[in-house]
Amino acid sequence: MSALGSVGDLAARIGGEVRGDASVGINRIAAIVEAGDGALTFATDARYLKAAYASRASAILVDARLLDDGHEPQKTVVVVPSARVALAQLLQSFERPRHVGPYRHPSAVVDPSAVLGVDVYIGPLVVIGAGTKIGERSVLEAGVIIGERVRIGEDAHLHPRAMVADACVLGNRVILQAGAVIGSDGFGYVPVDGTLLKIPQIGIVELGDEVEIGANTCVDRAQTGVTKIGFQSKIDNQVQIGHNVQIGAKTVIAGGTLVAGSAKIGDGVQIGGDVAVNGHIEIGSGARVAGNSKVWASVPPGMTVSGNPAQDHRSELRQKVQLKKLPNLMARLASLEKEQAKV
Repeated sequence: MSALGSVGDLAARIGGEVRGDASVGINRIAAIVEAGDGALTFATDARYLKAAYASRASAILVDARLLDDGHEPQKTVVVVPSARVALAQLLQSFERPRHVGPYRHPSAVVDPSAVLGVDVYIGPLVVIGAGTKIGERSVLEAGVIIGERVRIGEDAHLHPRAMVADACVLGNRVILQAGAVIGSDGFGYVPVDGTLLKIPQIGIVELGDEVEIGANTCVDRAQTGVTKIGFQSKIDNQVQIGHNVQIGAKTVIAGGTLVAGSAKIGDGVQIGGDVAVNGHIEIGSGARVAGNSKVWASVPPGMTVSGNPAQDHRSELRQKVQLKKLPNLMARLASLEKEQAKV
């Protein structure tokens, strides 16, 4: 028996149209290069569709626009408006279910003054400090540490070893992946008589509803005031968010990025991996920053930048083209100088 059901079963889950044999059994969902017999793969453009046809996959999840020209499928396909959206919906339907409360593991340490909402799940070795409030149906997996006077909304999911330091605020449906640290001290020192005096960091971190923070990412508490990440923003693994940074709604930041203190990042910004953002600058709403860029100055709204220092992406590409021509230009210049010297 097929582990996931037939093509028809899967199509019904996502409202897709089957063209071909709906009874074909599916054992797994796989990328094209990993697809074998019994696999459902997916194609979002003509190049990937061609590769999917050439693969051993038993069926393909495909964008309807790729078949709008009367194209006759070479394999069984499930036609949907967007293969990416349908894939996400399909994978969600097979995702491991969350823990369900009410439950408190005997090894958990919960201060008597903490207030837990209905159906909260408290896993092994969890610690919850005094005066903390946790919303209904939230899940705290093994080893989570919650400080004092923390506020966590409803349906939050904190994965193993995540930490939320004193007085920080998390909205509804926030996700912290394993090892994420919310509210670590901001990096602040002042030289005094040949030594470094630590500046106390007495602010907080506030995460809006549906924010997700990746594994081993650190969000520093503000020196004073609030380090804030807005509604539905998504931060990848191993990202550093400095003190007093302000990030708007629906912004995405890929892994390995560093955002220095007091930087402001608008709504709907896309930042690639391994980017460095200078402190006290602003990246406007809708801007895009290519991976490995170093952003030293503010970026206007809607602009796409790349390089070091980050600049308009098209300008940076033109510079790269010109740099490739530089060795030939130098050789020509040397040749002209030799000819001139003979005159």
